[in-house]
Amino acid sequence: MIDFKENMRKYIETEIEVLRNLNLDELNDAINAIMDARARGGTIYTMGNGGSAATASHMVCDFAKGASDELGGKKFKFECLCDNTPIVMAIANDISYEDVFAYQLRGKLTPEDLIIAISGSGNSGNVLRAVEYAKEVGTPVIGITGYSGGKLRALADYRMHVNIDDMQIAEDVHMMFDHMMMRVIGKTPNR
Repeated sequence: MIDFKENMRKYIETEIEVLRNLNLDELNDAINAIMDARARGGTIYTMGNGGSAATASHMVCDFAKGASDELGGKKFKFECLCDNTPIVMAIANDISYEDVFAYQLRGKLTPEDLIIAISGSGNSGNVLRAVEYAKEVGTPVIGITGYSGGKLRALADYRMHVNIDDMQIAEDVHMMFDHMMMRVIGKTPNR
């Protein structure tokens, strides 16, 4: 039998250290941006690739149902640009993979909406193209990143950054951001 415990301990200790060093002021600003989008009736669009796509999709469930149920009244309007596989593949095949998110936003994105763009590296071309389009429209952007944050961190109006050069830990914390936001929003009085 192989003993994996020491490597498990190192992984957990690294993740704990990353969590201790999160910028809570930036996270708080991002949560308020989400609440502001809800208050103004905007749609919150999420996007990402690979594990980030899974997090983007999971956020839709947690906010459209979980956080909306906790708050009562006006529901969050969330849409994940990764969830419709046929449209993503059609855009990728007929136009380009770089356009799979921006194409879906064209003609419907407004300044009242909000973009939540997730990229571990912060340099995913298709995410950046959508963020650049959002900037043209005047739509605020939350960038959820790891590593140095890349171009996305620089472009974002609000940042949820995980300062580590490790994709798995960055993605773990990105998913934690989702659950943390849902929980703190649902437990906040006078919302």
